[in-house]
Amino acid sequence: MPLNKVAFLLDFDGTLVDIAPTPESVVVPPGLKETLLALREATGDALAVISGRSIDQIDAFLGDVPFAVAGEHGIAIRHRPGGPIERAALPSVPSQWVIEAQALVASLPGTRLERKVGGFVLHYRGAPEAEGQLRKAAEAWVKDEGGKFHIQAAKMAWEIRPAGVDKGYAVELLMENAPFAGRRPVFVGDDVTDEDAIRAAVRLGGAGFRIPVDFPTPAVFRSWLASLVPSRDEGRPAGNGA
Repeated sequence: MPLNKVAFLLDFDGTLVDIAPTPESVVVPPGLKETLLALREATGDALAVISGRSIDQIDAFLGDVPFAVAGEHGIAIRHRPGGPIERAALPSVPSQWVIEAQALVASLPGTRLERKVGGFVLHYRGAPEAEGQLRKAAEAWVKDEGGKFHIQAAKMAWEIRPAGVDKGYAVELLMENAPFAGRRPVFVGDDVTDEDAIRAAVRLGGAGFRIPVDFPTPAVFRSWLASLVPSRDEGRPAGNGA
């Protein structure tokens, strides 16, 4: 299908970039920004990143490369560069949960607490044996909240966040507005948190792809993206050597 009929909505960690030991140690590979800029140009700006990270974090890694960014699994959405960040009206987790979570990770070396506006994430990549204990704590926190919060499994992490908003919600909202409206969405992700977005893309007449099912690694996916668009240097006259 011609690129001017497609909208690309892409996950970040584990999809555009390789998973790192910590979220802060992620590296944006050489050439990725150039590929994404060429893709954005070829699709008439219909390029978005949909991530569990905050919008500020995506900006720190990619700058103004994507046209739109959805952060925190769709809780925060910026529809265009420089535009306002729209936040879903959702509750924040009780402060007591955060206090207890801080104490819990302090008692479990290798675990880490990541704060988000609407919730928090319990990471256990550095201590896989703590998975069950962290999940048990998360379940105890949310069970009496009447369904206002839920536990989301992620890669080596448990996330507590408000119910009712997910990456599928972000896909649907982005696809309602230009330059995405009227196109077929293509979403690519790697985690269980991306399944809602994949289903939404298919429901809207597009497609969803998974790493490692459809692309074995982020590097292979990046190569595929690069193959869709010409190099930004193609067609330029050769230098005179001066």
